[in-house]
Amino acid sequence: MTSVLDRIGSPADLRTLSPEDLALLAAEIRDLLVQTVSRTGGHLGPNLGAVELTIALHRSFDSPTEPILFDVGHQAYVHKILTGRAGQMPTLRQTGGLSGYPSRGESRHDWIENSHASTALSYADGLAKAFEVRAERRPVVAVVGDGALTGGMCWEALNNIAGADRPVVVVVNDNGRSYSPTIGGLAQQLAGLRLRPGYERMLGRVKGALGRTPVVGPPLYDALHSAKRGIKDLVAPQGMFEDLGLKYLGPVDGHDVEALETAFALARRFDGPVIVHCVTRKGYGYAPAENDEADQMHQSRGFDPDTGVAHVSGGRSWTSAFGDELLRIGERRDDVVAITAAMCEPTGLGAFNRRFPERCYDVGIAEQHALTSAAGLASGGLHPVVAIYATFLNRAFDQLLMDVALHKLPVTVVLDRAGITGEDGPSHNGVWDLALLGVVPGIRIAAPRDEATLRLELNEAVEHGDGPTVVRFPKTPLTDPIPALRRVGGVDVLAEPSAAAVDVLVVAVGSTATEVLDACASVRQAGYTVRVVDPRWVTPVDPGLITLAREAALVVTVEDGSVAGGVGSRVAQALVAAGVDVPLRQIGVPAEFPVHGRVADVRTWAGLTIQDIGRRIVEWSAVVSPSSDTEQTFPVARRAVDIDGD
Repeated sequence: MTSVLDRIGSPADLRTLSPEDLALLAAEIRDLLVQTVSRTGGHLGPNLGAVELTIALHRSFDSPTEPILFDVGHQAYVHKILTGRAGQMPTLRQTGGLSGYPSRGESRHDWIENSHASTALSYADGLAKAFEVRAERRPVVAVVGDGALTGGMCWEALNNIAGADRPVVVVVNDNGRSYSPTIGGLAQQLAGLRLRPGYERMLGRVKGALGRTPVVGPPLYDALHSAKRGIKDLVAPQGMFEDLGLKYLGPVDGHDVEALETAFALARRFDGPVIVHCVTRKGYGYAPAENDEADQMHQSRGFDPDTGVAHVSGGRSWTSAFGDELLRIGERRDDVVAITAAMCEPTGLGAFNRRFPERCYDVGIAEQHALTSAAGLASGGLHPVVAIYATFLNRAFDQLLMDVALHKLPVTVVLDRAGITGEDGPSHNGVWDLALLGVVPGIRIAAPRDEATLRLELNEAVEHGDGPTVVRFPKTPLTDPIPALRRVGGVDVLAEPSAAAVDVLVVAVGSTATEVLDACASVRQAGYTVRVVDPRWVTPVDPGLITLAREAALVVTVEDGSVAGGVGSRVAQALVAAGVDVPLRQIGVPAEFPVHGRVADVRTWAGLTIQDIGRRIVEWSAVVSPSSDTEQTFPVARRAVDIDGD
């Protein structure tokens, strides 16, 4: 059977297709998306909902001359397919393959590499200004989800876009959801528009069209009505946008290519700032995604394409262990509240939210607001627990520093997906938190090594009442329990030959303890005595660590964060301040953006494998305390990155 998709090598090829071809193309793209993501994992629901929208955009605008920017980039798989990368889709998110987000290195159609929400409108504003300075009149298109519009940057950008007559087309891809149903005043405004009679008539046409589409099957029509519950007589949002000076077009059926192209043509002719409001359905055309109440298969690690049933995960997760313990704490303490930035289930707050809905707050994609709102809650006598991905903490650093720490407020920040995350790509690795947080006065940072220490350190964090605390853990499955042999101050000793002095003290930060313990078997085989410790609370540096360092000829720190300014740097500073003159070497993530790929592959790139850790400890130990066994154990030394350049 001839495939329409096989005829698409660039967006220009779309303009030769008939309406019948376009319908077949949309079905083929959906099939490719399902088959690809079922094997590679990735963002399925957002892309299924953006198929017709992306087709219409590329038929209406001349990419890359007329930039099309996607916010966030997880809805850009269809864009990749239509810009010459369909044949590479099996490599999606794999080592050396396609990125899961737009990538400037992949295609000239990808102007930006954004995977943090609410940024595309600011990019669009800047691009439009650049074109104006160069005396070029060409439109810039920014596709933004209604969930991303809960982020403050969008409104800062809209304020600037509306203040000029540059041709910026803001396409609102409105499916009523981010990861979960979109919340807040804007969501209610958009939901109010969905209740208007004109929208209802459009919805009726969508229902009829879906029923006549055998390729995608009978989708769940009721999903479009989910936002109606309890919402009555709300004001439509076009006034809100037009008051800003933005022309408003919509609502448009986001699954009707002809209607979309008509709206985009009008937007182009307006030749100024304009909002095109498109109503879509997340997961559209694939019943398992539409039936997924939690997030319409927003992101999947892999599944059976015929049933949508997810593959069995690799064991109990850090996230679920955190969620269980927070629920226990909430049962015991009624002053503990939780905050999520549109990611209640992904960050483990689902059980807490169901048990204590009045004490769990979803602020939308607004990490800055989340931290300062937490400061307000703490000022009011509560203890907020803010659960976000480590990569998103970057966006709220100023609020943590000035609004929480400066006031010495008891706020606990729980960082999920800390360290190397792998397939999600450079911007989603949580490798900057330890370096950033190290400069915050009065902060306490815990890095648990297993489930038991996670539970203990979370309890210790919420008991701390004199400033912010942080608990961080990785995306990878929970490690096996690692009991301590003894404790020195607040430092757990995990392995040692005896209580005497040793050749090398290895400081394992958090979950790196598993790899470090395995690596040190080779260090002992090379003839060196080694003590492995877990500092538990990595900031501030515990006096017990200083005591243990005095008993070693060499100190090596191992962390899954940036080696520049990380825990190792703070340990080095503490040793100098204490007058402990012992050599120190650091192992961590190089000060570069990590590549995307399997976690194991990215660890290899970073020099964080068991073999790399063991080799480097032996090499450094050989300089400090030469051993005749070194050459037999590691006959070939491979250089890896360390902060001293050794």
